[in-house]
Amino acid sequence: MTENAATAYPVGLRLAGRRVVVLGAGEVAQRRLPGLLAAGADVLLVSPSATPSVEAMAEAGELRWERRRYREGDLAEAWYVVITTDDPEANATASAEAEDRRIWCVRSDDAEAATAWTPATGRSEGVTVAVLTGRDPRRSAAVRDAVVEGLRDGTLAAPHHRAHASGVALVGGGPGDPDLITVRGRRLLAEADVVIADRLGPRDLLDELPPHVEVIDAAKIPYGRFMAQEAINNALIEHAKAGKAVVRLKGGDPFVFGRGMEEAEALAEAGIPCTVVPGISSSISVPAAAGIPVTHRGVAHEFTVASGHVAPDDPRSLVDWQALARLRGTLVLLMAVERIEPIAAALVAHGRPADTPVAVIQEGTTAAQRRVDGTLADVAAKVRAEGIRPPAVVVVGDVVGVGPAGRA
Repeated sequence: MTENAATAYPVGLRLAGRRVVVLGAGEVAQRRLPGLLAAGADVLLVSPSATPSVEAMAEAGELRWERRRYREGDLAEAWYVVITTDDPEANATASAEAEDRRIWCVRSDDAEAATAWTPATGRSEGVTVAVLTGRDPRRSAAVRDAVVEGLRDGTLAAPHHRAHASGVALVGGGPGDPDLITVRGRRLLAEADVVIADRLGPRDLLDELPPHVEVIDAAKIPYGRFMAQEAINNALIEHAKAGKAVVRLKGGDPFVFGRGMEEAEALAEAGIPCTVVPGISSSISVPAAAGIPVTHRGVAHEFTVASGHVAPDDPRSLVDWQALARLRGTLVLLMAVERIEPIAAALVAHGRPADTPVAVIQEGTTAAQRRVDGTLADVAAKVRAEGIRPPAVVVVGDVVGVGPAGRA
């Protein structure tokens, strides 16, 4: 019987604990198996060989694998069958068995002979999107991707019919490029009632927010007798207690020199639900955007991230600069550009060679990105001469010379 997309009846199969038989363990099966396992299916895999990824699933106990060819009777007690072998005769025989047993059957080799089709499927926060376009799987995938992306970033209007819960999300916005925020972070921004943003957060994302969203610049929160951080904590608590969905948008990652844990602790003490959404730290992303790997085979087997917001001789410093100078790997310094001279001097004084390469990247991942190269001996002078200002990331080590930019 010939069918088209209009005659396919869409349905969601609830396969948890139910037998599903998969014939063949090549690339097609490798793509299909994760979804079946995620649905909780009891998977029997029949195939004489398998890809390494499928074999790993079997070794981990996620499915049962019988290393042989299909035999008639293998589909007994199955609820669903996926046929992916490259043996046309076996496929036809198995398909006939599925028809006789009234089991829905998908065939990767012949969609017309199948009794079920696999849609292009995507998921976003509890929503499953399944798209069928008949004989055009690429279009199905493209439509699916567009819908899922729209749901994730909030550009596809799909309001919740139940009120969303109040609380605070500590969202790491990444190093500056708005495209480098996580999918979850972007979705929470789209659902927020109030956004309290840092100066170093991805500012371009704020322009995308609906007009009803209240955007608060954290640097401008009046704090009077309170420290600025206390005032921010109080603002988070106040808006959340008012029933608002609050996003605290921070640059980089909330817990990498971002004081995110202080905010999480304050919210916990106030009984406010808090979600932490990790972000891409500038310590690895900014060097990468400038063509510098923080590790590289044969060059650096380690990298260390340290804060330079206080100078090495400052009694408040918790950094062991003597130990850092002895390390052979990469040293990444955040908030250090204004104290680069005493930091470089301390590293040299404690044994790091003065000719160690150094790169300073200002406003990394943004259109204003600049890179200045030097050594521990002359980097402070070059930073002054070039007028480098925060935010900037400092990379110390031989990895600075890796890649086209470093060899230029």
